[in-house]
Amino acid sequence: MTHRITVLPKIADARAAGILRHLQNLFPKVKLTGVKTASAYTVDAVLSRDQVQRAAERLTNPVIEDFSIDTVPTPEGYSYAIEIGFLPGVTDNVGHTAKQTIEDATSRTSSEGEAVYTSLFVFLSGDISQDDAVRFAAELHNPLIERAKIYKAGDAFEMVVPKITLGLPQEPIAVDLEVADDELERIGRDGILDMSGTRRGPLALSVEEMKAIRQYFRKEKRKPTDVELESIAGTWSEHCKHTIFNDPLDEIKQGIYRTYIKGATQKIRKQKGKKDFCISVFKDNSGAIAFDKDYLVTHKVETHNSPSGLDPFGGSVTAIVGVNRDCLGFGLGAKPIANIYGFFVADPTDSRQLFRDKEKKQQLLPARRILEGVVKGINAGGNQSGIPTPLGFVAVDPSFRGKPLVFGGTVGLIPRKIPSGSRGLARKSYEKKARPGDYIVMLGGRVGLDGVHGATFSSESLTVGSPATAVQIGDPITQKKFSDALIREARDKNLYDSITDNGAGGLSGSVGEMSREAGGCLVDIGAVPLKYPGLAAWQTWISESQERMTLAVPKQRWNAFKKICARHDVEATVIGTFTRSGRVVVRHGGKNVMNVSLNFLHDGRPAKKQKSKRPAAVKMPRGAQNARKEVFLKRAVLDVLARPSVGSISFISRQYDHEVLAQTITKPLQGRGSVGADAAVLQPLPDSKRGIVLAHGYTPWYSQIDTYAMAAAAIDTAVRNAVCAGASRAYLAILDNFCWSSSERQERLYELKRAAQACCDIAVAYGTPFISGKDSMHNDFKGFTEEGERIHIAALPTLLVSAIGVIPDVTKTQTLDFKMPGDSIYLLGATNDELGASEYFGTIGAVGGSVPKVDVKKNAKTYDATAKAIDAGLVSSAIGLSRGGLAVALAKSAIAGSLGATVDIRKIPGKARAADSILFSESQGRILVSVRPESAEAFERACKGVAFSKIGEVAHDANVLIQTKGQRIDLGVDDLKDAYRSFFKEW
Repeated sequence: MTHRITVLPKIADARAAGILRHLQNLFPKVKLTGVKTASAYTVDAVLSRDQVQRAAERLTNPVIEDFSIDTVPTPEGYSYAIEIGFLPGVTDNVGHTAKQTIEDATSRTSSEGEAVYTSLFVFLSGDISQDDAVRFAAELHNPLIERAKIYKAGDAFEMVVPKITLGLPQEPIAVDLEVADDELERIGRDGILDMSGTRRGPLALSVEEMKAIRQYFRKEKRKPTDVELESIAGTWSEHCKHTIFNDPLDEIKQGIYRTYIKGATQKIRKQKGKKDFCISVFKDNSGAIAFDKDYLVTHKVETHNSPSGLDPFGGSVTAIVGVNRDCLGFGLGAKPIANIYGFFVADPTDSRQLFRDKEKKQQLLPARRILEGVVKGINAGGNQSGIPTPLGFVAVDPSFRGKPLVFGGTVGLIPRKIPSGSRGLARKSYEKKARPGDYIVMLGGRVGLDGVHGATFSSESLTVGSPATAVQIGDPITQKKFSDALIREARDKNLYDSITDNGAGGLSGSVGEMSREAGGCLVDIGAVPLKYPGLAAWQTWISESQERMTLAVPKQRWNAFKKICARHDVEATVIGTFTRSGRVVVRHGGKNVMNVSLNFLHDGRPAKKQKSKRPAAVKMPRGAQNARKEVFLKRAVLDVLARPSVGSISFISRQYDHEVLAQTITKPLQGRGSVGADAAVLQPLPDSKRGIVLAHGYTPWYSQIDTYAMAAAAIDTAVRNAVCAGASRAYLAILDNFCWSSSERQERLYELKRAAQACCDIAVAYGTPFISGKDSMHNDFKGFTEEGERIHIAALPTLLVSAIGVIPDVTKTQTLDFKMPGDSIYLLGATNDELGASEYFGTIGAVGGSVPKVDVKKNAKTYDATAKAIDAGLVSSAIGLSRGGLAVALAKSAIAGSLGATVDIRKIPGKARAADSILFSESQGRILVSVRPESAEAFERACKGVAFSKIGEVAHDANVLIQTKGQRIDLGVDDLKDAYRSFFKEW
């Protein structure tokens, strides 16, 4: 029998107040006067009345809540009610936890098929119409994953059980590839033709790749099964094989990854010799550098763009918990100690309606909803996992309206060695190898339809054919439990030989990769635990349902491993055995449904010879120079500060827990004025002053003019930000994350090649090796406008560079806020007339012009001098000049310190002459510092050989006075603060 337990607050309802404020802001003309909420738990299980009562009591906090069983109490005078719950098959994390709570309360174990489904009742009061309620419901739910039911006051509330029922699973089928080229192309594009006559969804395979598969199975003298074809498609996908980066491009026969990214690191490591701190690069789930003689520190940054464009909450929570698993999957398992994030989104005030289909039935979420969703997702994934989030950013551009770019990164800590066996020998923790005879163990969550075609979906543009099943919702609680089981116990007891996460391709990807370590595998797909019955073999094999790891567990250690998992309430299942057969063999019902050689699966894809073409140069729009002449500089400073890519994102920083684990030295909001940091410093070991510095750099706007300059500036910015926090170039590594669009175009490939070349040139010059990276090549939206016109939105070519360094003493780190009146203010580095694609130009509607160039020799001297001065204790504050130039850096330091400044910028080094150029140029390699008067002489000696100028002093009063050629700008710190916080102030 099904029961519904409704829990409602008996004190002030903060959730309801938030919904009321949100709806009133969006619909100011609607006379909505009140909102009440209630949480509902629909229990689909055989329980006695007494058991239901105990369950309700356990789900309720008696101090602040009441409950009702099988009835939904309604507030007096409400007009409409909206019930919002998940659609069948969508992961319901709260429902899963409630089910476990009920099991504890009733001392019973749920039977197969029993479940708890959650929903939210929103009661609306006021003079509102049915149409108003419909609009409210549209705002409060995502129809891709949620259902919303509207009730008028007095209507009976239905009890909905969103159980997924698939019927009998479809048997594996043989796919005929002996067809014409156009049909081969259609199979690759739209998927396998199912028994029902419908296509399953994209394989993202080209005709050439389909022909290679056909030729292989001709030699095998049989047709491929659907399981084999789906598995090959996932393994060969752009998302997994990084084909654009690895295939030959023009004269670059080894591909741009081996030539420019991996090649750069090889050169740098050779140059460093005995001072090389890299331990594991480009061969594991994360990259790792030495932290000290006993520990390594790992780092990995991932993207989850396509799913976040459909369901921003599910996409982003999966992004962060997914990259947490990349940390857990490094070596034998690193402990996640910090998360970082980055959101490239459209202006949240962009009200354009866009649709994936011409019939306008598949609407993209508004830009505002996407930003709100990704913020909540990273919050849920990080906070609920107990991992601090000390660093992040938001960047805004119209090109991210179709697909947002959602970055999540995780830093990990792992001992260099762990015990191995009874003889007390130590094993290198960063080396792993599945062995023939090891059990294949799946750990964590169960498998469902969510995540089917995730790898191939992410290898294409977002279109009408993009499958909703590719979206997953992560479960950080389940992941936290198996993380503790692994890191706290199983790893250090040496209970497994290898581990990796179930990311792209699900079991197909993880088992397929680990099989290369052992030499083969034999899998029983019927042994895989499922969320619900009815999944076909191919769905079980490729589903990317979240919170799963795959391990190689020696048979003699299985019982000990399983006991630890049971103690942590983690499901662990043997689904097969690693072999030395040289093949991936998957069985279903006693029959082989996949039997493919490892060599063909991983190396059989035909390389594509790519060609590029130089694009036309971008020219300065007419009238831009005249617009500059009409600019009122005081107003311009405030306008630039108020732009969303520059202004405060404290509304995010205050949501994300950065103090958990008690390791964060510098904070995401710095100074009394709470200004967003460009870097973070961690102290991972309480008995050591040794620290980790994290920073990032990104300048996608420069791609409109020159992608070489864009990539160079991204690296320069990351290095600069890390140095300002206390890092040194001598112990700094970087990660590259490329997000490209329209990657089939030769012009875009040329831009990619140039960006990769810049990565090599700048990284080698700075001695900063790449230790990990990722690329996402199809960040396009192809759909329709509200008027039914076709539209293609291509994201700006974007490179996010993440820096990680190790410093010997965290007490010597630095922040960006002015500290004391009377401190001298210095500007290090040359300022040139480089306003192309700048934030300032954005305020006057211009793009072209001179984009900032990186002078590595000069900048390296500046960074080394700054690092030396910070280490010597000569610097009171430091901030890198980046978006918005000198004006923004000066304003941020003043706001953060709640102190004014008096500066004269007429004689700063460089070629910039015009006042607006000096203020807003985004020339690279520049740092603004404040120095105590007694340290000024020593500081200037430390900067010998570096272009620098003392431009003023920190002031007692709360005013920033800037003397330029021809005018004096007088800005109150409160006015600067208001502008800086203005854009997201309502968030």
